[in-house]
Amino acid sequence: MAVVKAIKENDRESRKENLLKTFQRNGSKNSNVKYNQFWRQDNKPIELWSNFVISQKIRYIHNNPVEQGLVFRSEDYPYSSAVDYSGEKGVLNGVVVVGL
Repeated sequence: MAVVKAIKENDRESRKENLLKTFQRNGSKNSNVKYNQFWRQDNKPIELWSNFVISQKIRYIHNNPVEQGLVFRSEDYPYSSAVDYSGEKGVLNGVVVVGL
């Protein structure tokens, strides 16, 4: 998988060993998964039926690194599009900023 390969090849990823073990452990517990599992199987999709709901979900996603204590401001998390929403350019390419 591309995600596992990217983690393995990233010399700057300090959580590499822990992430890979967690993915493998989660995958071994699920008969639907052969090797690694990254996300929960019991997800509940939410229909993005209005601008309000879209904005709410974008804010929620941007705030996750803050809630986890990884950064003080959502714009400081390098792999988030939050910085693009603040008017600056982040490290991710192809980010489309929608009006909030």
